[in-house]
Amino acid sequence: MFKTRLLSGIVLVLLALLLICTGGNLLLVSTLVLSYIGMMELYRIFHIHKQIAGILGYLVITVFYLNLLFSFIPDTFMFVIGFLVLLMFVYVFSYPKYKTEQILAAFFGVFYVGVMLSYVYQTRMLENGAYLVWLIFLCSWGCDTCAYCVGKLIGKHKMSPKLSPHKSVEGAIGGVVGAALLTALYSFIFKDAMGLTGNEIWLLAGISAIGALISMVGDLTASAIKRNYDIKDYGKLIPGHGGILDRFDSVIFTAPIIYYLAANFMK
Repeated sequence: MFKTRLLSGIVLVLLALLLICTGGNLLLVSTLVLSYIGMMELYRIFHIHKQIAGILGYLVITVFYLNLLFSFIPDTFMFVIGFLVLLMFVYVFSYPKYKTEQILAAFFGVFYVGVMLSYVYQTRMLENGAYLVWLIFLCSWGCDTCAYCVGKLIGKHKMSPKLSPHKSVEGAIGGVVGAALLTALYSFIFKDAMGLTGNEIWLLAGISAIGALISMVGDLTASAIKRNYDIKDYGKLIPGHGGILDRFDSVIFTAPIIYYLAANFMK
């Protein structure tokens, strides 16, 4: 199991390197495909992955990604309202086919998975985005690794005993500090390419610390949904890891945080 998980992890890292270094339309399309799969994994829990409500979700997230490329929707809030209205049409004119929670899940899935994952692409498109985008993974996967190691070594106080009994407060602190230090090291290595000052290196480390803290919420959110519906993994796409939501649960939350913090504080 460990060997399978390790090999899958290596393949994931190599794919991430290829797609993110290439950027542009390849990254946009790849992120959209990941969104489709992640949404399907979530929709499958509510039995709408092959229903009109779920298909509408796939179509709407496609429109959202096309808008990132062509900017034909002047106000993002129009997108939100438009989707909600369309879902209400489906709900009332097919009544009583769908339960209320299924319609809510269709709406939630678009934003929780598709929109939030899109910030990987949006961060990549920022000035210095080729470097800043890696902060998303440093403070999600980096935090996860550091938290695991510290938790194994000195973890004693349970962070969320009912939801995730193996996670500790010590591990969480180690994850946040580890992500910040990894980012500081990364920023120092690429400071000339990014044009960073010493203060900006520590600013990026602070941004990653915030992102790491949020990433743990993302991880626990995905765990809470699985526990509520009594499932072990969202899917089996990635051997040893599960589905897209199992592997990208923390990235989903971290990506928009890094985007907004980097866009506003790294000018």
